[in-house]
Amino acid sequence: MSLQDEFKKLSEKVKQYRDEARVQLHLAREDVKDEWDDLEQDWDRFRTKIDQMMHDAENASQEARQTTQKLGEDLKTGYENIRKKMK
Repeated sequence: MSLQDEFKKLSEKVKQYRDEARVQLHLAREDVKDEWDDLEQDWDRFRTKIDQMMHDAENASQEARQTTQKLGEDLKTGYENIRKKMK
């Protein structure tokens, strides 16, 4: 195999990897966007629950407190995951 053939083959392989990486990057962005959109809906629910808890702190049931706490922890984890994916 000539040097030109080797470089041509290398160039084609690099192009293939580049194209595949571009597709994966695009899909990853869409995944992250979908994840963000889901988290934003959860954020709205969380803010509503927090507002209710703050208003009715004395009367809030243990179950309501635990639900709000879990939702907050899940949101925190979700946002951390997105930050890691974006690095």
